[in-house]
Amino acid sequence: MDADVIVVGAGLAGLVAAAELSSAGRRVLLLDQESESNLGGQAHWSFGGLFLVDSPEQRRMGIKDSRELALQDWMGTASFDRPEDAWPRRWAEAYVDFAAREKRSWLHGMGIRFFPIVGWAERGGYGAVGHGNSVPRFHVTWGTGPGVVAPFEQRVREAAEQGLVTFRFRHRVDELILKDGAVTGVRGAILESADTPRGAPSSRTAIGDFEFSAQAVLVASGGIGADHSLVRRNWPAGLGRPPEHMLTGVPAYVDGRMLEIAGNAGGNIINADRMWHYVEGVKNWNPIWPGHGIRILPGPSSMWLDATGKRLPGPLYPGFDTLGTLAHLRATGHDHSWFILTRKIIEKEFALSGSEQNPDLTNKSVRQTLDRIRPGAPAPIEAFLQHGEDFIVADTLDDLINRMNALTPEPLLDPHNIRREVEARDRQLDNPFGKDSQISAIRNARRYRGDRISRTAAPHRFLDPKAGPLIAVRLRVITRKTLGGLQTDLSGRVLRPDSTPLPGLFAAGEASGFGGGGLHGYRSLEGTFLGGCIFSGRRAGRALAEATA
Repeated sequence: MDADVIVVGAGLAGLVAAAELSSAGRRVLLLDQESESNLGGQAHWSFGGLFLVDSPEQRRMGIKDSRELALQDWMGTASFDRPEDAWPRRWAEAYVDFAAREKRSWLHGMGIRFFPIVGWAERGGYGAVGHGNSVPRFHVTWGTGPGVVAPFEQRVREAAEQGLVTFRFRHRVDELILKDGAVTGVRGAILESADTPRGAPSSRTAIGDFEFSAQAVLVASGGIGADHSLVRRNWPAGLGRPPEHMLTGVPAYVDGRMLEIAGNAGGNIINADRMWHYVEGVKNWNPIWPGHGIRILPGPSSMWLDATGKRLPGPLYPGFDTLGTLAHLRATGHDHSWFILTRKIIEKEFALSGSEQNPDLTNKSVRQTLDRIRPGAPAPIEAFLQHGEDFIVADTLDDLINRMNALTPEPLLDPHNIRREVEARDRQLDNPFGKDSQISAIRNARRYRGDRISRTAAPHRFLDPKAGPLIAVRLRVITRKTLGGLQTDLSGRVLRPDSTPLPGLFAAGEASGFGGGGLHGYRSLEGTFLGGCIFSGRRAGRALAEATA
C-alpha cells in the first residue's frame, strides 16, 4: 500500500487528522487539488473565532458560563427534529463537552492564544430555550485563521521530514476505489502546476493520472459554498427562494466534488438542505477569488432596513440571528438590504470577517490592536468607506437616501418613511428607558464589559451632527458553510444509508457537516466551524490510528 491512510483535503480538518495519525506513527498520504500555497484551506482566511465554554478569558471578563448552559443554547439553536439527527445530536453533545473541558488546554499546549475580549455572536433573543448564545463565547485566536492552522501545519511538516507524511498537491481525486465492499484507495487526475496566489482560481487542466491505495481514506474536502448552483439546488425550503445574485465567501476550490464522489461510493449524505450563509455581505473592493464577498461583523446599533426601507422586526438586529434574518429578507422578494448608521457606530462596532481584513490580530501586533479602542475606524474599514461600492457616506439623511436609491436598479426607498423611522428611533433616547427593543438590546450589551470597551457604541441620536456623518451600507447574501454532509459515527466512520459503516471510509470537517452529518442542526452558535474541523479531524485521526494499527 502507498500509505496507512489517505487524507483527501489539506485544509484544517485534514491537517488535524494527519497530525494525529503521524503522531501515532501512521504513514499518511495527504492529497489536495490545489497547490501548496493553499495549505490550510478556508481556515487560513477566517477570523479565527473559536467557541469555548467557561474559559479563563470569559471568567476574566465577568462571564459565568457552564457546560449545561452551553448545551442548552446549542440544542435550542440546533432544533434537531429528524430521525437522521441521532448521530449529529451525539456529535453536538460531544463537541460541547470538548469545548467546556479539554479544547482550550489542548490548543494552549500547542501555542494557540486568544484575544482577551470574548465576542458575543448570535445573541438570539427568542427566550431562554431558543436560539442564541446566552453569554459571549466567541474567542478570537491571536493570529486569526493562520494562527489556528499554524500548530497543525507545523506538526504535519515535521512528520513529513520524518517520512510519515507525504504531500501530493495538484492531485484531484475523481473516484474512491472499492474492493469487496470496502474503500481501499483513490484514483484521479494530476493537474498542471499552478503558481497562482493563495485563494485565487487555478487551472483544472489534467496532465496525468494517479491511483493510490491504503487501509483507509479520510474525506476532509470541505463543502459547497463556492458552487452557487449546488447552493441553490440544496437551498432550504424554509428560507424561501434562493437569491438570484449572491456573493461568495469562500475560494473557488470549495466545490463539493468529494461529497458526490463519496456518495457514489455508498456514503450517506444527510441534511444537504442545511447551510449557513450571511446576510451582511459586501463586495470586496480588492477581490482574491470570483465574486469575493466580505462579511461585516456588526455590533448591535445599526438600523436594519429591507430593500423597500421597512425596518426589520425584533429580534432581527445585527448580530442576533443570521438565518432568521435571512429567512425574513428572502420573503421580501429582493436580494439586498441596508444598514443605516453613523460614523460613531462604524468606528466602534464594525469589524470585517477574514484574516486579511484584520492585519493587527493576524500579525499579532499589540500596538495595532490597541488602535481598535482608540478614536477612528480601523484601516480596513476606512478602505471600504473609500473604495467599497456598497458604502455611502452623506451629511444629511435626504442625501443619504437619494444616493441609496441611485445604487439600485430602481428607487425602492421612500424618504418620508425612512425619516419617520429614524426620527421615531431617536426620540426613544430622551429617557433611559423606552419601548424600542433594539435600544434595550444595545443597553443590555453595554452591561457586558467587553462590548462596552470595544464593540457597542453608546446609544445616541442618528441625526445628531456630532455623531455623523451618516452612513448606509448595501448588504447582500454571502455564501459560506455547508451544515449537512456525510453521516458519520463518533469515530468519523462514514455510514451507509442503512446506518452501517462503509468499511475503509472516514470523513471530517465540513464534508461531514463538521461531524455526524450536521452537528449544528439548523443553526450555528458561531465560532463552531473551525472548532468543528479541529474536533472532527482529531476524532477521525485518532480512530484511524487505532483502526490501522
